[in-house]
Amino acid sequence: MIADAGFWLVLAAILSAIAGLLHGAIIIGGPAWYRFFGAGEKMARAAEAGRPYPALITLAIMAVLLTWSAYALSAARLIPELPFLSFALSAITAIYLVRGLALIPLWLSKRAATTQFEIWSSVICLGYGVVHAVALTKVWPTL
Repeated sequence: MIADAGFWLVLAAILSAIAGLLHGAIIIGGPAWYRFFGAGEKMARAAEAGRPYPALITLAIMAVLLTWSAYALSAARLIPELPFLSFALSAITAIYLVRGLALIPLWLSKRAATTQFEIWSSVICLGYGVVHAVALTKVWPTL
């Protein structure tokens, strides 16, 4: 493995892990945290009412993000190799980039209605996608 790839893969893993753990914190933080992080009033009210689905949805997102972190660590050879490693890393990178770039058509179609959450979450996802793309480019020859 190229040493430089290790840095980018670990950074990608850390970013996905932070996002995953943040989702866990949102569950613990409750309705106010759902509102603050832009989950929407419906999710916040459901959490207030004690409905299980906000926590279950958020837990599923957390599990996906932590799995993505594990895939980056696997590519960095810090944990055992996970199945479909090159496909998974490519898909993860694409999902982050598409999610980040999704703001452009959204903004063009409803400029005034674009929320701060939509803007910031798109910028963050785009940044994550760029880090993953750099990592993937550097590690690709060894996959």
